[in-house]
Amino acid sequence: QVQVVESGGGLVQPGGSLRLSCVASGRIGSIYGMGWYRQAPGKQRELVARITSDSVINYADSVKVRFTISRDNAKNTVYLQMNSLKPEDTAVYYCNADLRPRGTSRRYDYWGQGTQVTVSS
Repeated sequence: QVQVVESGGGLVQPGGSLRLSCVASGRIGSIYGMGWYRQAPGKQRELVARITSDSVINYADSVKVRFTISRDNAKNTVYLQMNSLKPEDTAVYYCNADLRPRGTSRRYDYWGQGTQVTVSS
């Protein structure tokens, strides 16, 4: 019983900024990593940024420098600060949690419901 909930999306003009938040809750044993993925209409879901429990960070080439991922381990929360937004950043952004549920020995992926980010003038 694990829940992943993201928030913070909205409509922003090109060049603007948004900050997304994601919280994992429930019967969590260990979190190995949390990250952000996005899916635009007609496109496959793609990695935006991911941070592991060892603070290893991966960014998509298209968002490097502009986006910053961070985490608060005490709150099981990950953030995505998005600056210098472009129309091509428009997508539904999904939070992913790579974790071991409490009482198990296996590793699973959990996904949030998604939050819409629209970049338009």
